Amino acid sequence: QVQLVESGGGLVQAGGSLRLSCAVSGTFFNINAMGWLRQAPGKQRDLVAIITNSGSINYADSVKGRFTISRDNAKNTVDLQMNSLKSEDTAVYYCYVNKLSKDYWGQGTQVTVSS
Repeated sequence: QVQLVESGGGLVQAGGSLRLSCAVSGTFFNINAMGWLRQAPGKQRDLVAIITNSGSINYADSVKGRFTISRDNAKNTVDLQMNSLKSEDTAVYYCYVNKLSKDYWGQGTQVTVSS
């Protein structure tokens, strides 16, 4: 099975930056899509950014222009650069992979933005 390990979360002041990284076990072969979702307290888990195996990228409207998703085939990671952070970005961020039409999730990493 696929194992995902997130890192890079923490506490940051509004306007600051964080970079999240997700290490994916195995290879990217047969992975259809990967990316990041987040869940704030009392809220549903929502899409942040997704990249497909063809390179197509989708961002949530709320993060466009501030967040950048990327993948590194050599390191087997998918990363999320988060700039100009806002208090509403506070959430647990989960790495996501779809492989052979099955969804996989990491344990999540906490991002807290102070105002």
